[in-house]
Amino acid sequence: MLQQTVANLAPPVLFLLVLLQQAGVPYPITPVLIVAGAVSVHGHLPAAAVIGLAVAAAFIADLGWYAAGFRFGGRALKALCALSLSPDSCVSQTERWFGRFGTRVLVIAKFVPGLGLVSTAMAGVARADLDGFFLYDLIGNSLWASTAVGLGVLFHDAVGDILRALAELGYWGIALLAAALAAFLGVRLRQRYMLIRELRSARISVSELKALVDRGPLPVIIDALAPVSRQREGMIPGAIPVETLRLDSGAATVPFDAEVIVYCACPNEASAARIAQQLIRMGCIRVRPLTGGIYAWKDAGFDVEAASEPGLTAAPRAAT
Repeated sequence: MLQQTVANLAPPVLFLLVLLQQAGVPYPITPVLIVAGAVSVHGHLPAAAVIGLAVAAAFIADLGWYAAGFRFGGRALKALCALSLSPDSCVSQTERWFGRFGTRVLVIAKFVPGLGLVSTAMAGVARADLDGFFLYDLIGNSLWASTAVGLGVLFHDAVGDILRALAELGYWGIALLAAALAAFLGVRLRQRYMLIRELRSARISVSELKALVDRGPLPVIIDALAPVSRQREGMIPGAIPVETLRLDSGAATVPFDAEVIVYCACPNEASAARIAQQLIRMGCIRVRPLTGGIYAWKDAGFDVEAASEPGLTAAPRAAT
């Protein structure tokens, strides 16, 4: 019986399911915790134990991504977003959240779509204090797991009715669950495909951009990194921070006929491509995202300059 199978779910299996999902395997884990919470009312695994297993598994996965971010920097973020089914702009979104709240963002990260999976790696990239990471990550994981399990306990009768209905269907119930999971993954994959298709446009390579810079005149280069990322990675020499252009006002702040290059640090150049599309709609006719963004530029060994405070001149520095 399906209900009996769920009721007798071994703690190691529950732990593994949470660990894999938090490590980046794209399947929904919150419904599993809700069901586990409902079953705990009459099952052999108390709700407190379910919460403890979920928190421990999530913390181990988070610590692994913190270490990856600390060791590999922004490339860990790109790898994480490649695993995620969330839109590829998750890097820039998380950078802005993290730049504003620091490790405190981990308290709510699991509740915000696209934020939970990236914020832990971002903490490592930013070399956040490990004590603060431990504290806020444990608080956030505890709130997330307690909420999901608590909902299961609160609505255990309704969840039980659903489980009994599925159990009566036998193998058809299992097939129904599998179909629901497949539909979920299919919708998310289609969203990702449509995003990439929407952002597909002509790119410029770092070698082509370097040739443009060396040949002159200098094209308009727009830096679309979040401020915290810009401080960490530096800027392509001569680049303009996107926020200084005030594009959201709707006023074109770059010449319509200028050669414009936009770069970011997102997978598929998502942020850069969106800004490029915005500039094209405003009338600019020669706008291209930079393939690979700031990481590709630095990997090629080209110089970057330190991001400076408004009104100060940025000093060149060597790429690392």
